[in-house]
Amino acid sequence: MSKRKATEMEEDSCKIPKSSWQGGLLRSIKNPKMKIKEDDKVTVIKDLYPKAVHHYLVIPKEPIVNLLKLTKDHLHLLEHMDAVGMEITSQFPKEEFRLGYHAVPSMSQLHLHVISQDFNSPFLKTKKHWNSFTSKFFLESQGNTKNPLPSVFYVMLCQTPDLI
Repeated sequence: MSKRKATEMEEDSCKIPKSSWQGGLLRSIKNPKMKIKEDDKVTVIKDLYPKAVHHYLVIPKEPIVNLLKLTKDHLHLLEHMDAVGMEITSQFPKEEFRLGYHAVPSMSQLHLHVISQDFNSPFLKTKKHWNSFTSKFFLESQGNTKNPLPSVFYVMLCQTPDLI
């Protein structure tokens, strides 16, 4: 396959038809009823099918398909997304939250989940739903005592060793 043809295929794979359910996030950020917060870098929406009482998505305005498309130039954006997510959690001081990304997302367009840990929702129906938030398929965006660096930064370090 020619280099040009391979590039065209890669570019086409990033385009999501408007009717595709995978492109639903891009439609949801335009719905004023879904929006919680917006600034020049991100839009925060309620998850359309929340898996907990409080489930929000922080979506960058820059088109980024998924974690694999991140570069070192996105570090400030990821930090901003975390800060916005933490701001959302501060509205519910009695609730416990996790912030993170799905390792294998079902929706196109990068998005940070801000989800309370009650998992009380009629939309939490399958093992896949449960596992996507309670296993290693959920990459926490913030470091913890066992892993001082957030998982998403490990992904970026693997892709861009010049960050080290």
